[in-house]
Amino acid sequence: MAGQVLAGKTAIITGASSGIGRAAALLFAREGARLVVGARRSDALAQLVDEIERAGGEAVACAGDVRDEAYADTLVDTALARFGTLDIAFNNAGSTGAMGPATDMTLADWRDTLDTNLTSMFLGARRQMAAMLDAGRGSIIFTSTFVGHTVGMPGMAAYAAAKAGVIGLSQVLAAEAGPHGVRVNALLPGGTDTPGARDFTESPDSRAFVEGMHALKRIADPAEIAEAALFLASDASSFVTGSAMRVDGGLSINRT
Repeated sequence: MAGQVLAGKTAIITGASSGIGRAAALLFAREGARLVVGARRSDALAQLVDEIERAGGEAVACAGDVRDEAYADTLVDTALARFGTLDIAFNNAGSTGAMGPATDMTLADWRDTLDTNLTSMFLGARRQMAAMLDAGRGSIIFTSTFVGHTVGMPGMAAYAAAKAGVIGLSQVLAAEAGPHGVRVNALLPGGTDTPGARDFTESPDSRAFVEGMHALKRIADPAEIAEAALFLASDASSFVTGSAMRVDGGLSINRT
C-alpha cells in the first residue's frame, strides 16, 4: 500500500506479547513491515500473529527467552529464512527484576536482572548487526529507560545499571556499525500503561503520583511509544544514530 513507511522491510520485535512490543508490532505491520515477533508466551504471540494476518500483514511467531544465546540466533535465522532479509530489530524485552535496597540484593537477583535487560541486548544485537552489516543497511533499537539515566529510583539498582548499560552499548555499536550503513539507537520511555508498569499504579493514589512525575501529568499509552520506535526504525531517522531518545512526557525535566 502506498505510503507505508516500512514497506518491504523485515523487523524483529522482542517483548512483543504485550505492552510496547505488542503496540509496535501492530504499528509496524500496518506500515508494511514483515515481522518476526518474539516473547516467552507462545499463546500471546499466536494471538498477535493472527491479529496481524487478519489485517493483511505478515508475521511469524518465535517464542523463547532473550537470555538464551541460541534464541538470538533463532530470531535472525527465522527472519532470513522466512523473508530473506533483516532491516530492523527492536530489542524491547525486559523486566524490572527484583527490587529493594541495594544492601539487601542478592548476587543472583543482580545477575538475573542484568542478564534480562543488558546481556540479552548484546546477544540479540550481536547477531542482528552481523546480518545487517552483510546487507549494508539496518536499524537496531533498544528499549532503555530514564531510570539510571536522568533519574535515580530507590530500590532499582540492578535495573538502573542494566538500562544505563544499554545506552552505552548502543553508542559503541552505533560507532562500529555507522560506517557500514547500520544505525543503532536507544529509546527511553517514561511511565507507560503496560502490564508490568501497573504494579506501580495499582491504586488511584499511586497512579496519580506516577502521573505527577511527568511534565504532561499523565503516563503514555503503549501506542505513543511505538510511534517513537517507528521513527527510529524508518528512513525518517536516517541521520539519527547513537542517540538516547527520551520519550518520557517530560519526566526527566519535571520538578513540579
